[in-house]
Amino acid sequence: MRMQRMMASFIFLALLALLGACGPATDISDSESPAADISDSECDRACLVALMDQYLNALAKHDPSGLPLAENVKFTEDTAAIPIGDGLWVTTTGGPTDFKIYVADPVNGQVGFMGLIEENNNPAILTARLRLENSQITEVEHLVVRNVGERALPNLQTPRPGLIQPLDPSERVPREQMLEAANLYYEALEQDSGKVAPFADECQRRENGITTANNREPLPKPPPEGQPNLSVFGRMSCSDQLDTNIMSYITKLDERRLLVVDEEMGLVLGFSMFVHRGDLKERKIIGVPGIESMPYTSGAFNLPAAHIYKIRNGKIYEIEAVGIRLPYGSKSGW
Repeated sequence: MRMQRMMASFIFLALLALLGACGPATDISDSESPAADISDSECDRACLVALMDQYLNALAKHDPSGLPLAENVKFTEDTAAIPIGDGLWVTTTGGPTDFKIYVADPVNGQVGFMGLIEENNNPAILTARLRLENSQITEVEHLVVRNVGERALPNLQTPRPGLIQPLDPSERVPREQMLEAANLYYEALEQDSGKVAPFADECQRRENGITTANNREPLPKPPPEGQPNLSVFGRMSCSDQLDTNIMSYITKLDERRLLVVDEEMGLVLGFSMFVHRGDLKERKIIGVPGIESMPYTSGAFNLPAAHIYKIRNGKIYEIEAVGIRLPYGSKSGW
């Protein structure tokens, strides 16, 4: 477990700056989504996706009255427990764009969503999770990335194909193996070893819309003379990057919750808390010519994060992640 990993805006907060060089559901932004048919005891994948669309449509209209909410429904936004009707229910000004990823798990009765919405007329990345029990929504979770940078927007137009294409049956593995692969990603971060997780060579990670591993996008202008070119880290594979010790500022990953497994799509949605104690001041970099160490100056903080993993033939191919910075010691609310 280690101090913050990923994200220019997220684990990226330090990482983006660091690496800075470095079928689809109905669009409900303009039209009504059909209500989910949850009259039966079982809700299949299509039913769960329709339920999420119904929820997002209600959110954009600031009106939860038509949702099948349990009387004691639990709702958190950015880890804070608040009533349904507050938070994004007040500030949302536009429903999902074409950038939307669904993770639906009929076995566990849960559905997740990651996509671009509009809040106060500005783009925001929403990760949402619903739990359905006895035909009622008993849990709702939001994680919202605000202040989405211009640099991230090109990657937030449409999802990468792998995240919205079903697996061929020959590519599927048991859900237990999918969960193990996703958890090993957290272990790889904690252990600073890319060999711990089953990364595919093509694995690419994006965080808050920024490509932070296996970046094949045009590079920014070179650094000033005499300064190390940190974009080298973003060009590395998911595995090789971790072997450099660049993530050693992450103290640990707490409150891991791998909750939604979409066996048809090969997706796993997980939540976790990146803990950054702030006691590491210098990272020793391994195997990167010209860069022997890097300072860490971001201090102590926690970073609640959501990750969607695409797992094919037991290996991780795509990672779509979001996270926000909160005070040190913050809990997930779950």
